[in-house]
Amino acid sequence: MSETEVTIARLGARGDGIADGPVYVPYALPGETVRVRIDGDRGAVVERLNDAPERVAPSCRHFGTCGGCVAQHMAEATYAVWKRGIVVDALARHGLTAPVADLVRVPPGGRRRAEFAVRRTRDGVVVGFHERGSDAVVDVHDCPVLRPGLAALIAPLRDLTAEVLRPGDTADVLVTEALNGCDVVVTGARAPDAAALAAFAAAHGVLRVSWRENGTPEPVIVQGAPRVAFAGVDVELPPGAFLQADAAAEAALRAAVGAALGDAQRIADLYCGCGTFALPLAAAGRQVHAVDGAAEQVAALTAAAGAAGLGGRLTGETRDLARRPLSVAELKGYDAVVFDPPYAGTRAQAEALAASAVPTVVAVSCNPATFARDARTMVDGGFVLNRVVPVDQFVWSAEVELVALLRR
Repeated sequence: MSETEVTIARLGARGDGIADGPVYVPYALPGETVRVRIDGDRGAVVERLNDAPERVAPSCRHFGTCGGCVAQHMAEATYAVWKRGIVVDALARHGLTAPVADLVRVPPGGRRRAEFAVRRTRDGVVVGFHERGSDAVVDVHDCPVLRPGLAALIAPLRDLTAEVLRPGDTADVLVTEALNGCDVVVTGARAPDAAALAAFAAAHGVLRVSWRENGTPEPVIVQGAPRVAFAGVDVELPPGAFLQADAAAEAALRAAVGAALGDAQRIADLYCGCGTFALPLAAAGRQVHAVDGAAEQVAALTAAAGAAGLGGRLTGETRDLARRPLSVAELKGYDAVVFDPPYAGTRAQAEALAASAVPTVVAVSCNPATFARDARTMVDGGFVLNRVVPVDQFVWSAEVELVALLRR
């Protein structure tokens, strides 16, 4: 591999500095000249010859090794412009333009949901996050992105996995901080040691520990039901259920969705999860049909609606929308549709919406690229993309959430 000096011209969507060529240089900023070792279109930094004025000291000692964050070195203004630009560029690649609001920021330290990679080696246990673009795991001992309750579980998880895993074993541990305690789902190939899990849960106030080998997580230790609340409606979370990663970001998304819906009264909430949007909308007096492919999540939200006296305003349906989207006939009569699909987007449902008479669609997405693809389909079907609000749910990462309003 050859070495050369390059000057960074702009930032890319993954947070890399981009020099002419193009050459992609991790953690470099526009205006910086760096000596790099070239491998294809990638440049590994050998020496940074100057610092851009926008460079700041990172908040985490693992930054630059851990792949979870890519932007701790950016000043606030640079960071906000870069993240908003990810959305603008994704739209432009599909020939779309729309007013894109300034980035809605949330403070670091609010992440209530994280999945740790665990490796049991002959030398001990590694608990942390993957290195950027690698299967290697960085052993983390603290993380400024996480809520204190999650960060406090890192050391106990290291001790637990030292007991239940054997050398060479791997596992992934999903931890969710609910209102009343933490929920833990371990994905691994070996049967759990129930005694070790029970001791861990009792010692650290963990409400539930579930084990997933294939498919649905199975509770092994249950000390209580993890609860969350959506606009004051309590929901018992099923094991491994989807939850927005940051409560402040969730509130921002919910506010943007509500504003975009205007006075729409009959609403279909597609990919509804446990009711992030459906329950607040029903509580506000609207009629909501909530649809999701996960039966346990639909059951949780309908039970919560019933307990809150909202059963007359909310109906639930379990349905794989990727394979069987709501049809044009089924969409007839709705004032608006809200959808919050997984990372891959919702191509089939977008096509059905494009062919329907639904007047308003409010899209929530964690992937601007697949959102732009689906929005292009709807715009070609007669919608106008009126407004997009980017929300910084995943602080310091290259991920950005958005809420978009499409109207006929």
